[in-house]
Amino acid sequence: MFLNNIYYNYAGKIKDEMPQIKKPELLAPAGNWAMLNTAINNGADAVYFGVKQLNMRASAGNFDVTELEEIVKHCAGKNVKAHLTLNTIVYENELDELDEIIRKAKHAGIDLVICWDMSVIQKCLEHKMPFCISTQASISNSAAARFYENLGALRVVLARECTLDKIRDIKSKSKIEIETFVHGAMCVAVSGRCFMSHELFGKSANRGECLQPCRREFEVIDKDQSGSLVLGEDYVMSPKDLCTIEIIDKLIEAGIDSFKIEGRKRAPEYIATVVSIYRKAIDLYFEGKLTTNIKMQFVEELQKVYNRGFSTGFYLGTPTSKDFANIYGSAATTKKSYVGKVINYYKKSGVVSVKLEADTLGIGETIYIIGNTTGTIEMKLDELMLDENKIFTGEKGTEVTFACKELARPNDRIYKVITIKE
Repeated sequence: MFLNNIYYNYAGKIKDEMPQIKKPELLAPAGNWAMLNTAINNGADAVYFGVKQLNMRASAGNFDVTELEEIVKHCAGKNVKAHLTLNTIVYENELDELDEIIRKAKHAGIDLVICWDMSVIQKCLEHKMPFCISTQASISNSAAARFYENLGALRVVLARECTLDKIRDIKSKSKIEIETFVHGAMCVAVSGRCFMSHELFGKSANRGECLQPCRREFEVIDKDQSGSLVLGEDYVMSPKDLCTIEIIDKLIEAGIDSFKIEGRKRAPEYIATVVSIYRKAIDLYFEGKLTTNIKMQFVEELQKVYNRGFSTGFYLGTPTSKDFANIYGSAATTKKSYVGKVINYYKKSGVVSVKLEADTLGIGETIYIIGNTTGTIEMKLDELMLDENKIFTGEKGTEVTFACKELARPNDRIYKVITIKE
């Protein structure tokens, strides 16, 4: 690794072979308060989210524009930056609404607005609102990066079709900050600009409404013979998910300023796992302790939560047929099952009381505790109590207690983690 790569010059003095490498920002998605707090608690340096209007994840939970001040204040208190997505195309009748959102974002102290429609850029310039150019702009060269830099952008999210070599080249020829995706869903269309959902269902991907028909199994029909064939074992328009843990050192050494995780429509436990793993990987790299063995352990952890299989995308070259999914839906090795909710948390003793509403709960099982303020807590049950007596299994309908080091809150939801058998 460059960080620790040193050599002796002719005078016998130690000299750095490469300049100091900057630690990249870890940028996490948030579709609601539970995800936001989960991302913060698991080591995100920044979070990105949308309000209910003009963002590319219209079906995510999203926030109300009136919540922006609270979000920014909360993030700032944790030393985390807040990025607002306004990254759809904008229609004429929405310009006043756009102006109002940016005005409120500026007042709230949002760090960056993520956009690509020129109307949003213009409004950001009018309100002196810092902005970042979305991957939707398909920026794939240094000339485009410099163009947006000259417009006033602080950062560009490069097209997902850029290889590492191209990224290094762009980085060397422009001064603007570079952000790239490191984990999450990929789209078969260039930079996600797809019209399939619009054509089939009238739901435009470019307005954040995509129904993802590309993820489905397709059939070829012979009109003359009235026969049909299912297209093999592969989902020919559904790429595997991006996962860069195995090449994370290469991305760091390319000088990328921000590592972006996709997933504003994912569950809080997905955010907890993915953000924590990338946080550990980045930190271990800079400690000189990130080994191949550890990377493989991280991949196994990432496989536990939602995924369609993993690919390194375009980073190492153009994807091939092996980079397409071979299943419909998730290939995760675990799933969660709702058990009950928190009734109380006793701070002095660090004990949580839980009402088992939907299932049993037993010693040795792993659980998630998920809530808007709590975020996501993952823990293994070593002891379970009922009426101050130790038990092995709590039955449905009972109220049990167990030790929990982290603060849980009334009405937090309890799920047990179930291993999916092949």
